[in-house]
Amino acid sequence: MLLLAADFYYTKNIAGRRLVGLRWWNEVDAAGTARWVFESSEPGTKTVNPTDSRFFWLAMYVQPVVWVVMAILAFVRLQFLWVPLVVIALVLTIMNTLAFSRCDKFSQASNLAGSAFSGGNLAGSIASSMVGSWFSRS
Repeated sequence: MLLLAADFYYTKNIAGRRLVGLRWWNEVDAAGTARWVFESSEPGTKTVNPTDSRFFWLAMYVQPVVWVVMAILAFVRLQFLWVPLVVIALVLTIMNTLAFSRCDKFSQASNLAGSAFSGGNLAGSIASSMVGSWFSRS
């Protein structure tokens, strides 16, 4: 359990930021409403190595598959003692995979919108700031 927690923390807070420039977290306000917050490094400030990026995304999508195979093996071998551990690992890896996928989509959308509206005119700067505010932290 401790290794699963350490893997979740390391992937979420350190590896994601260093390898692909992405980070996510969940905030709960005083009313109890949860809100996902996605953060990406500004374009041009961090150079993402393509090999590191491919390895990161491959690991993100292969890890849940490996845990599903382990769950199936635990059921087939009738070793039900391992099932709770596998379920917890599956939940943590799926959470990281979904969150980083959403974070990547939002960072690509905000970068695309920013570059599409980056013009010297007033309308382009207003549109860029509006689209950027939709995808940035409030």
